[in-house]
Amino acid sequence: MAAPHIPLSILDLSPVSAGSSGATALRNSIDLAKHAEQLGYHRYWVAEHHNLPSVASSAPEIMIGQIAAATTRIRVGSGGVMLPNHAPLMVAERFKVLEALFPGRIDLGLGRAPGTDPVTSYALRRRQQVETEDDFLERFQELILFESNAYPEGHPFRNVRAMPADIALPPIWLLGSSGYSAQLAGMVGAGFSFAHHFSDYDAATAMLSYRAHFRPSQARDQPYAMLAVAAVCADSDVEADRLATTLDLNWVRRARGEYEPLASPEDASSFPYTPVDRERIRHRRARLFTGTPQSILAKLAPLIDATKADEVMVTTMTFDHPARRHSYALLAGVFDLAGRQK
Repeated sequence: MAAPHIPLSILDLSPVSAGSSGATALRNSIDLAKHAEQLGYHRYWVAEHHNLPSVASSAPEIMIGQIAAATTRIRVGSGGVMLPNHAPLMVAERFKVLEALFPGRIDLGLGRAPGTDPVTSYALRRRQQVETEDDFLERFQELILFESNAYPEGHPFRNVRAMPADIALPPIWLLGSSGYSAQLAGMVGAGFSFAHHFSDYDAATAMLSYRAHFRPSQARDQPYAMLAVAAVCADSDVEADRLATTLDLNWVRRARGEYEPLASPEDASSFPYTPVDRERIRHRRARLFTGTPQSILAKLAPLIDATKADEVMVTTMTFDHPARRHSYALLAGVFDLAGRQK
């Protein structure tokens, strides 16, 4: 089966493995980004999560700068900045700085969720005088008003400029896992990335709805939709399934309210799963693409067709960093990323 001729990208959470450290996980992300650029991946996004021992990616703006400095071509961005956690002016200034340093290579992906549990979310926001539980739309509008200098006369922010003022914000993307997010992205004329890797919402419904609701904006005159999927690729289906048991246990533990670094496949295979646990694994595995490159392609291609995805973004969480590097190399091969660079 021939792979769809669309860009392939990476979403990285900087996974922390048992017996390792957050510092190692972050360095692994820089190493993987350099590897991804050599393989021909189009963009490399880093996530924002808080208070999760298995995820070291808590400050995407810092990692974007580090990764962009270590690479030369690949686009680097946030997947995403969780806007409820940040003052819009601060987001605008940080990404203008990044765009100034790495012009034409930065993406600003925005998420509606806090990326953490309610207590941690409160700790992140408690000094912001938050008045409503879900104020994403207001924050997004504020971000755009700072960028366009469109506050009306008499408004207290009328003379506030996001610095450096002579640098435009990089392209804005809205991340989503629901129909509402898809419609919102379309209505504001932003790019859209759908989180198939954790959403129960139908990907095709969301992504086609985005196209149907798209309104051209100053930033984008045509819709552009990314499909974000979770995958574990290996030289054999058996090996891919073995590597993916790390994710099985991670999902089970999180469902129980237990948060630990990623377990090895050996520890995951010996874990005493209950029938409820195994049903959770079965449900989650339905959203995880595992196997050889051709096996994954056979399962992924129909979803790409159904969603009319313009681009696929892959997130891979494995216990061993070399296995993660190899997984992305295998996918690059089946998508012929090297051939496209010639």
